[in-house]
Amino acid sequence: MSDIRPEPGAYEGKQETRYASDPDRLFLPPDDDLAPNRPGEALRVRLAEQPRARAALWCARLLGRRPPQDAWRRRLLGEQAVGTALDLLTAGGWYVIHSVPLPPAAVIGHLLIGPGGVLCVDTHDVRGARVRVAEDGVRSSRGHESWPYVRESRQHARRAAYVLTRGCRFRVEVRPVLAFVGAVDVRLDPALRDVRVIRDEREVPQLGRLGGVLAPDRVERVYTVARNRRTWLRA
Repeated sequence: MSDIRPEPGAYEGKQETRYASDPDRLFLPPDDDLAPNRPGEALRVRLAEQPRARAALWCARLLGRRPPQDAWRRRLLGEQAVGTALDLLTAGGWYVIHSVPLPPAAVIGHLLIGPGGVLCVDTHDVRGARVRVAEDGVRSSRGHESWPYVRESRQHARRAAYVLTRGCRFRVEVRPVLAFVGAVDVRLDPALRDVRVIRDEREVPQLGRLGGVLAPDRVERVYTVARNRRTWLRA
């Protein structure tokens, strides 16, 4: 099997040529364009803005404290793993926008737009844990922790559907997706039907097989609206 992959942005470049007449895309200021975002862009910015010297981090860990930078780096690794897998779907007619800002401080990890519709993908690094995904949240065997990931994913998808519908002027449905990285085991509550769960990044290609939801012209319109940072100011 060939391991040759398209150059980053090659497929998008062809699409851009075809739809260059769209004024919303043609005149989008570079500073407002989310398309160049890398996986984990928001976390990269946070780490750059709040660096800590290695000695300070080492002392904090020695004293049993967990500096927030450790959690940010772990989350960044998860975002990169899932984001890289999502980027490979662009050869099949999909677009991916990473780190979509939701005011005042939330972020959609990845927005996947293509023939199978619009998917709001939130990534969580749960390395070494066994997790159970229920209707109301995610529970971990590690310290019996409980996280509101399911509720947050639904909220992100609802907010995305609202702003994209308003910006596109046709109804845009957005489906929430939870993607886990590093889990030992992921079990799903059979009652959970509205949130799709990706157990690890190796399952991401399954999303690329979805279809029959958006026609090509609507895929392009949603992508044009979604990549504009100002669109999300109304979320």
